[in-house]
Amino acid sequence: MSAAKLLFAGTPDFALESLRALHKAGSIPAAVLTQPDRPAGRGRQVTESPVKQFAVKHDIPVWQPETLKDNDVIAQVSQAKPDLIIVAAYGLLFPQAVLDIPVRGCVNVHASLLPLWRGAAPIQAAILAGDAETGITLMQMEAGLDSGPVLASAAIAIRAVETAGELHDRLAALGGELLVQKIGELLEGKLEAIPQHNARASYAGKFRRQDAAIDWSLTAQQISRTIRAYDPAPGASFNLDGEIIKCWKAEPVDGDEGRPGTILSAGKDGIVVACAGGALRLTEIQRPGRRRVTAAEFAGHSKLGGKRLH
Repeated sequence: MSAAKLLFAGTPDFALESLRALHKAGSIPAAVLTQPDRPAGRGRQVTESPVKQFAVKHDIPVWQPETLKDNDVIAQVSQAKPDLIIVAAYGLLFPQAVLDIPVRGCVNVHASLLPLWRGAAPIQAAILAGDAETGITLMQMEAGLDSGPVLASAAIAIRAVETAGELHDRLAALGGELLVQKIGELLEGKLEAIPQHNARASYAGKFRRQDAAIDWSLTAQQISRTIRAYDPAPGASFNLDGEIIKCWKAEPVDGDEGRPGTILSAGKDGIVVACAGGALRLTEIQRPGRRRVTAAEFAGHSKLGGKRLH
């Protein structure tokens, strides 16, 4: 297959795994589209995306338009005469004018089993919902939000105590594997495009920092999923005596005595907090600007019994 027939559009680590897999398999894109360099991290230093760093290292041309709606950008993509554009967590909307350019269209590597969890945060949504499995879908892109027909998919089980970060890494690798398995058929147009059942669709909008605030009126199981869903970012948090504290690890335990959010016990086994259903044992927490510590270590320096978390 001709490398000149393929373009790749992606930005973060999730997309990098697909690009890396294609490159390793010899399906090297003629060019890579990625978002413009932006400030990142505590120092807010301008940073190149993981996809750009890989492309530069391997001498793949990089395009970084602010938008794909610009006529000059549309012309640039058109002049490349791609047979196929692979898209993975790119972060910019594809206008119809660009979707129409490739002979085989644009194919998105999406981190859910569509039509479940269309949208920006499917990994977090699957954990929050308590789903037993998720996966990767190769979807033919159209104007709607992740609504295009399915070309291929692969499923994996969500592990009992898996964080969003851990599931992200497994799905990113799976995306690369599925893409390499199907790239030949994608370029030749041999995969059947199966329409999604729109009535079964669910949506995972972009989450906000406040969504990670722990709601103690939920059950212990629900709060446990919240903590895993927002690890590593932004981190689930609660308010103790006016201080916002992040919780990184916790487990549901028996016990439901007390108002939701009330600390039932605090000691060497952790900090046990009453929830609307059951109780939650916090085992790893972090104060602002401090390192992560065991909840037992934190409890040893504070009088917590009977206090109420918000």
